[in-house]
Amino acid sequence: MGLLDDIPHRSPSVSHRPWPRAIVSEGGWMKAIDLLAAGELTLLGLWGERDAVHMALFGEAGDVAVVTLECGSGEFPSVSVFHPPALRLERSIRDLFGLEAAGAGDTRPWLDHGVWGAHAPLGNNTGAGEKAPYPFLPAEGEALHQVAVGPIHAGIIEPGHFRFSAGGEHVVRVEQRFGFTHKGIEKLMQGASLDGAATLAARSCGDSTVAYSFAFARAVELALGTEVPPRARYLRALMAELERVANHIGDIGGICNDASFALMLAQTGILRERCLRAADVCFGHRLMMGAVVPGGVARDIAPAGVEQVRALLAEIRKVFPRLIELYDNTASLQDRTVTTGIVKAEYARRFGAGGYVGRAAGRSFDARRNLPYAPYDQLSFKVPVLDAGDVNARVWIRIREVEQSLALIDQILDRLPRGAIRTELKAPDQSREGMALVEAFRGDVLVWLRLDAENRIARCHLRDASWFQWPLLEAAIEKNIIADFPLCNRSFNCSYSGTDL
Repeated sequence: MGLLDDIPHRSPSVSHRPWPRAIVSEGGWMKAIDLLAAGELTLLGLWGERDAVHMALFGEAGDVAVVTLECGSGEFPSVSVFHPPALRLERSIRDLFGLEAAGAGDTRPWLDHGVWGAHAPLGNNTGAGEKAPYPFLPAEGEALHQVAVGPIHAGIIEPGHFRFSAGGEHVVRVEQRFGFTHKGIEKLMQGASLDGAATLAARSCGDSTVAYSFAFARAVELALGTEVPPRARYLRALMAELERVANHIGDIGGICNDASFALMLAQTGILRERCLRAADVCFGHRLMMGAVVPGGVARDIAPAGVEQVRALLAEIRKVFPRLIELYDNTASLQDRTVTTGIVKAEYARRFGAGGYVGRAAGRSFDARRNLPYAPYDQLSFKVPVLDAGDVNARVWIRIREVEQSLALIDQILDRLPRGAIRTELKAPDQSREGMALVEAFRGDVLVWLRLDAENRIARCHLRDASWFQWPLLEAAIEKNIIADFPLCNRSFNCSYSGTDL
């Protein structure tokens, strides 16, 4: 059973794939919390249903399991009291399902802004919620002042509110307030067909549409025991790496722009545009939306696609090293990025931070390697890791990941097999559950779902890597000046939409 050996449980569900899910008593739930608090396990996810909560756990040996606590009384022992990374997830469970985290120190709403017209819309609806001023946490000290930023920002970005408490220019505390882009994805998923749910998953977070589609498709396929054609596996990886390259290159330019070096933004913007155009030629959409579907892929690569991608790689390899040299040799950039916005290695480990946020602070986790899935289990790549934890380190992780993605794309194109691109999905004879983790450019995306006997979605939960990264931004900006917040924020580039469900 792996990590379930240390957690008292009933017999695991035989319909949950590929990792076990077991119902636990309150004692078993508390044992799992103890292991999280001791650092022996990492929290992968925490989500609810009408009368139960689920917690996905990861052990350093690579074991994964889900534990379930039935909540007939409408409450469950708080995880966040002993393991703070669970806090926002607990608050979301309360908003969506009305289940109370008993003993939690923070019971403020997270997603519910009091405008839904209903409280706990996915649980036992208790009527309209109350709209009241949001009680931000206080900060004490001499001559402190507050600066409110957002939710509407300059530029075309998603809405989010940041409340700064500062002494002069130095930040004492920053607190985030999100939920402005809540879309009701999980509510819309209920009862949806696989095609309809795949469409919703692809739109959970637009810049990671391939990763979300990939994770959703894998969760469905694992639940049903469906094998995807080899060609489809490689095409999925090609799309995922193109998405990763485009986003990393765009982020590098954006970070430099926030450090007042607009030249880098202009040059990386050209390369990012080339990536998007290549994706459009290959798969008929700049973001490749709707291309990855349960059972395989919706469309094959265009006849001129391989040639287009190889030309893209050649251009990036010609231009990108010169831009990196420019970044590395520009003293004004280094002055802004080095030692700014440091994430401590202990925090990255405790929060299970993935992607460049975690890897820049010493946490070597990549779902493609640590929980390998096809075709990455057949490909060769390295996971770059640094330990400085600052803006500069997050830039360099992106740089190294671009280099690794280019090498992966070479391998994918060289090995791309012929054959079918999609397998027909058969309806199960009973309810089935599946869970998948896929590495997006920000980090691991988790999708857990339950299918009914007619292959419709009974319940689906999607968890973005940003859930465990946003809180670290609050810690990273402390003792920095307010003017460095946009730079720190951009270096994290967490998703608002991905955490607003």
